[in-house]
Amino acid sequence: MHASLREFVWCFPGMPAPWPYPSHIAHRGGGRLAPENTLAAMRVGAQHRFRMFEFDVKLSQDKVAVLLHDATLERTTDGHGPVAAQSYADLARLDAGSWHSPAYAGEPVPSFQSVARYAIANGIACNVEIKPSPGQDVETGTAIALAAREFWQDALPAPLLSSFSEAALAAAQAAAPELPRALLVEQVPTDWADRLARYGCAALNINHRDASRELIEAVHAAGYRIAAWTINDPARARLLLSWGLDALFTDELADIGPPA
Repeated sequence: MHASLREFVWCFPGMPAPWPYPSHIAHRGGGRLAPENTLAAMRVGAQHRFRMFEFDVKLSQDKVAVLLHDATLERTTDGHGPVAAQSYADLARLDAGSWHSPAYAGEPVPSFQSVARYAIANGIACNVEIKPSPGQDVETGTAIALAAREFWQDALPAPLLSSFSEAALAAAQAAAPELPRALLVEQVPTDWADRLARYGCAALNINHRDASRELIEAVHAAGYRIAAWTINDPARARLLLSWGLDALFTDELADIGPPA
């Protein structure tokens, strides 16, 4: 195990896993204020005092890890077709900013490496969501975990790897078991504790609509942490944090900013 990651040896029943991450996480880098999953978004998040970003990573045709949420290019770039059918060189030439606003025209699709370099240089923690293109769950989980290990090495805190794809999460676990992981769920399954144990997770990342004081306490009692997405109402954010929620993801960086 990497010496700098020994803090992530968990879990003991009744004792939540170590949690070196901030309570407020900027969703896709800049929330609603900048084009998602870009370096420009990261800069906007940093300007709003966020010290942790969430972003989505998948593979290009030539297996370069890049930041894109969708399986296809149309929503957030001026490209067309599946991301997995494009080389990194082709993706890097796309405009990933104009869809948001003219101020970001020409903003490129960034590589995972460039975002990791920015985050480490600026002391920013990362939640790296493994977002496989269809049929690439295991390949993507493996590649992203190995890339994260390489990029961060002994930098702290280590990136938190998360995914809705349990196959991708299992692959990440096998490839880089020392990196912390979180299981992302659309709905909280009844066997959430078994799944967290199966993938050696530190945390459960849930839809905030499923959050309750009882669930938060149960997750903590089982030795895990819990985060909720995507909370854009300040009153809801305050309530869940008062219940002991460990972290929240938000698009509303101006209204739900980190504590001073």
